Parts: sequence; C-alpha cells; structure tokens
Amino acid sequence: MPQHKSAEKRVRQNARRRSRNRYHRSRLRSMVKRLRSTDDVDLARQLYPRVQALVDRLATKRIIHPNKAANYKRELAGHVSRLGEAAVG
Repeated sequence: MPQHKSAEKRVRQNARRRSRNRYHRSRLRSMVKRLRSTDDVDLARQLYPRVQALVDRLATKRIIHPNKAANYKRELAGHVSRLGEAAVG
C-alpha cells in the first residue's frame, strides 16, 4: 500500500496508463492479425495504410518500441507486396 499522497496518485496514474496502453496494443495486434490472414489483395491494400498509421502513432507515443514498429511495417509491406505479385503472376 502506498504510504504517501504522491504514491497514491502514481498508482492511479499507472493503472490508467496501463489500461490505455493495453487497449492500444490489443487493437494493433488485432489489426495486424487481420492483415496477415487476408488473401485478398484489394483488402490488404486498404488495410495496410491504416495499420501503418496506427503503428507509427503508437511508436511515437512509445507504447511500442520504434524498432518494433519498423519491423511490423517491413513485414506487413512485404506481405502486401507478395499478395500483389501472386495476383499478377
């Protein structure tokens, strides 16, 4: 239990931030999973900019590490590109 007023406030702030961060991280993972699981090129090309924007936003807020954001974008861009190649070929 916190012994000081400032420690009580810190506990409240941490709980709020943890809840907010969990929401954003869960939303990101769901969007990434949806993009990875699609085989439709048009849907993937629609979803990718949204996912990329969310990844960038979360990296800016340090909810995810910037290198993790770069890895997500690289992997997902490759996935969308491979889907496009498969549709053409």
